[in-house]
Amino acid sequence: MNFLLFLVVVLLCGCDHALPVVTVVNAATQPDPTPRVREADDAGRFIAGLPGVPGSPFANLEGGDAWQEHRRRLDVSWRRTEAGLISGIGEFQRRELNGVAVLNSPVFYPFSGPDALAATLYFPNSPVYVMVGLEPAGTLPTFLQVEKKKNLWKYLAEVRETMASELGRSFFITRQMDRQFRGQVTDGSFLPILHLLVRTQHTVLGFRYVRLDEEGQVVERAANYKAPGRFGNKGIEIEFRTDSDGSIHKLYYFSVNLSDERLRENKPFLAYLARLRGVATLLKATSYMTHRPEFSVIRDAMLANSAAILQDDSGIPYRWFRLDLWNVQLYGSYDRPYGSFRRLEQPDLRKAFSAPGPKPLSVRIGYGYSRIASNLLLARRASSVATVSQSELAH
Repeated sequence: MNFLLFLVVVLLCGCDHALPVVTVVNAATQPDPTPRVREADDAGRFIAGLPGVPGSPFANLEGGDAWQEHRRRLDVSWRRTEAGLISGIGEFQRRELNGVAVLNSPVFYPFSGPDALAATLYFPNSPVYVMVGLEPAGTLPTFLQVEKKKNLWKYLAEVRETMASELGRSFFITRQMDRQFRGQVTDGSFLPILHLLVRTQHTVLGFRYVRLDEEGQVVERAANYKAPGRFGNKGIEIEFRTDSDGSIHKLYYFSVNLSDERLRENKPFLAYLARLRGVATLLKATSYMTHRPEFSVIRDAMLANSAAILQDDSGIPYRWFRLDLWNVQLYGSYDRPYGSFRRLEQPDLRKAFSAPGPKPLSVRIGYGYSRIASNLLLARRASSVATVSQSELAH
């Protein structure tokens, strides 16, 4: 089954170099459309503390005290998030990203965890989001599974706890995800992704469980699929609608270890990654993975394949953005990383921020949220460069 939602084509306009042009295939023309089922939207709304639409199987549970308290507490958390984080990203997106054609291309978001919030807020017009994290993809809980919970109060409180860091600090904390998303509260990223989508005015139209075959093609799988080899590359595919304008989008989440040791052997994902050319890449709160030599493969792939990169200082080190290959705009302020990441400070980035050019940043994000100043970097590939070779990436 040959399924890939989008094709990225780099066009050379009769000269040696040209700006990458993204061609997106309409989802309606795909041979394997996402099944249109309402179960994911129903479950997502219940878990997110939103009243179900008519016909939701969760309607009876919504009348109980446990869910009413769940809704009240989440409403408080989301109002605070909307007034701060969401409002700030929205202002930044409208001022700096809106109307930039390359930022309407497919989005690649490695080290994402289940953070569908950042992907869809920074890039609301993207047709496709490809998110990659270590956490399992997970499965959708059915109404019967939720109804049979021995202590619904406790379960819903734990669900709220899984979202506390994202809503309060703008990112999921890795060690908390290790405790929460491997069967302890949920069995993966599916449920928190749904929570974030429905709470930000999206309707989930359908989903399916997917994986990558040996050629790196997206194929359907059973929910309980067991990979015969070392690399399952299991994921989920979600189709959703933006309620404000009716636009249709797809989101993929794949559970993949992106370290060099594992990635070099993961031929299916490398094949899939090679197709992600001309994308807008997002990097945020990555634990500074691409600062480490053992994450060089994914770093080099992003630099070679991206038409634009939006990141905080935990993303690709500043020294890798050669100014003859990238147009770089800085936002906010930078001194050094927060907390245990202090040793990874970038003197060249500090120098760049001290020079004229950086713009104000309307949002607080990333590590040290509310304790130190936040920063973003937007790099767009220079118009004189179409593709970048490995030798060009050397520094």
